[in-house]
Amino acid sequence: QAAPSPKMMENTVFMSFTFYSTILILKMYVVAIITGQVRLRKKAFANPEDALRNGGLQYHREDPDVERCRRRVRGAHRNDMENIFPFLFLGAIYSLLDPSPAVARIHFFIFCVGRIIHTIAYLLRLKAPTRSVAYSVAQLPCFSMALQILLATTPYW
Repeated sequence: QAAPSPKMMENTVFMSFTFYSTILILKMYVVAIITGQVRLRKKAFANPEDALRNGGLQYHREDPDVERCRRRVRGAHRNDMENIFPFLFLGAIYSLLDPSPAVARIHFFIFCVGRIIHTIAYLLRLKAPTRSVAYSVAQLPCFSMALQILLATTPYW
């Protein structure tokens, strides 16, 4: 196991960013696992080898509940990739700008909570505008970080 760089461990903003980023990556894994769990519960497998392993070829079939879940999970997962991946880049660069640790933590927390609420709203089909409000709120810290990065790097353009 490689020892973490002492300099990075001293950067409280980067450590906060690392904490919230890890929470978001774990959330993405959970979203990816959900369809598999529904498939197991409903015994509806997309591949014959999975059906054979779990009871027989009669379970190589489509199930409306599984398909509905798969569409929702795929949509939530795609939305996560479109939003969390840019956050990972922006947050990492923003952490290097030496921002206020409290302000940075607020940025990371708002994004993380917004994405969690967005996913819950997506998967549970919560009443509008819950999902769009969660999405919009989560975008605010990203725009703020992007603007601060641009302002800090403009002299090098």
